[in-house]
Amino acid sequence: MTHATTATPAKTPLRMGVAIPNGKLGMWLFLGTEIMFFTAFIGTYIVCRLGSPGWPTDTNVTHIKIFWGGLNTFVLILSSYFVVLAHEAMNMRKFMVARQWVIATLCLACVFLGIKSYEYYGKFDHDILPGRIPESNQQACEKLVRNLDLATGYLALEKNKNDTEREIADGKGDDSAVAKVKAIDAELVKKRELRAVYQPFANEVAANRSSTEPGEAKAGELLHRVGGDEKHKTPGELQAWQKAHKEFAHLTVPHPILYGNLFASTYFLMTGFHALHVIVGMILFGLVLIKGVKLGVNPDDAVILENAGLYWHFVDLVWIFLFPLIYIL
Repeated sequence: MTHATTATPAKTPLRMGVAIPNGKLGMWLFLGTEIMFFTAFIGTYIVCRLGSPGWPTDTNVTHIKIFWGGLNTFVLILSSYFVVLAHEAMNMRKFMVARQWVIATLCLACVFLGIKSYEYYGKFDHDILPGRIPESNQQACEKLVRNLDLATGYLALEKNKNDTEREIADGKGDDSAVAKVKAIDAELVKKRELRAVYQPFANEVAANRSSTEPGEAKAGELLHRVGGDEKHKTPGELQAWQKAHKEFAHLTVPHPILYGNLFASTYFLMTGFHALHVIVGMILFGLVLIKGVKLGVNPDDAVILENAGLYWHFVDLVWIFLFPLIYIL
């Protein structure tokens, strides 16, 4: 008597994890941390802005260039489209075409950083920098006095003289040091004459600061007197000083910006970190390009390009949030 045997079908071996490459999974996890990173920045910016009545929004004051910010938005969106084309060409095994689209993406990244550098230059040129922005009329007056002192060079000479005299007193100086002090004294006489031009204004600013209740109205009058009235084209004292002394030619009257330092801090923090992420994205695309004609020989090249593309899309998405928050609202 025979017993029939039934064959047991082979079981498909179990696999742990998700059905995507480890590199791609790692990139998604990394982007999750990056989302939290920029969410903290954007959330802090929103809290600071909503909690600061009078936040600077006038682009003529903050020197925010909406056109250039909008152009940069278009540049990044176009670059993301180029990345998609590069990835598609990679999957179709058109490796040289993929390489060309990656090069085009890098070129647009350079355009983005170039425009951002131009915007940063405007901020530096107008001294819209954290810790250097006067937020009241009195602070604007004091900053103008400091700029006038720097323009004369009086304070630097005086410090040089004091340092040299200290060396002589400590027995470290020689005859050349004594001659140096005499030369500085002769130069200081000229600088005092130059300083006397604006000394009455500086004295009034100091008196307003030392009073028990520094008057913003008084400081505003001083600024108006020195700066003149641009609307009615009425020249102020600074224009007269500039005509008589070339040392003051580059000076301008500072304009107070309420919450200006907080604005500048958040602006440079968010846009600066975003620019760093753009540079990191360029490095990732550079790793693809250095393969040259060997691009596509390794099957992992497609995964590398896809991961670089995911990172680049994230950088683009962050800017889409930053642009309306900083430039438009």
